[in-house]
Amino acid sequence: MARTNGKSEADRLEIDAEHELPAADDSEAENAGTSVARPEDASAGSDLQKLKAERDTLLDRLARSQAEFDNARKRAAREQQEFREYAVADAVKALLPTLDSFERALDTSAGDNSEFRGGVELIYKQLQDSLAKLGLKAIQAKGEPFDPNLHQAIEMVDTTAVKDHHVLEELQRGYKLKDRLLRPSMVKVARDPR
Repeated sequence: MARTNGKSEADRLEIDAEHELPAADDSEAENAGTSVARPEDASAGSDLQKLKAERDTLLDRLARSQAEFDNARKRAAREQQEFREYAVADAVKALLPTLDSFERALDTSAGDNSEFRGGVELIYKQLQDSLAKLGLKAIQAKGEPFDPNLHQAIEMVDTTAVKDHHVLEELQRGYKLKDRLLRPSMVKVARDPR
């Protein structure tokens, strides 16, 4: 006897005999050549169609739910990033009056005390550098065209010294934190008298 995979041919035949399907009825053998639709087959086909439609609906809902979840995750990540970037905005905004006071103090002459003035300038420079590291940028205004997004017009002045609708004088400096406007510049705007 030939052996295959440790089993003899007799063992294989015995296994096959155990798993052999029952013989077909004579009526089934006669109908094998003809296709007669049974009521069970029609209901099975109908059930199959229903199941396929339900499967397609569920797959579509799953795909939509996954897309919505992915969009929500991306939106949450973007909002967290924006929050981190602008979390210091309130603290920096609170320091802007201090910067204004330094600028006013440096604009006035302190007399002969140049050592004191040098110390104030040094402190002002340190404060500016620290705020610049956080993303604070001063808005340039004097001589620039008036931009209502960056400038707040306090007064219109009739003059030919500066081009029409350009900033004549900056009364209070404006600031941006990265790309967000913290405070607009308060300015006087030139107007052509002609």
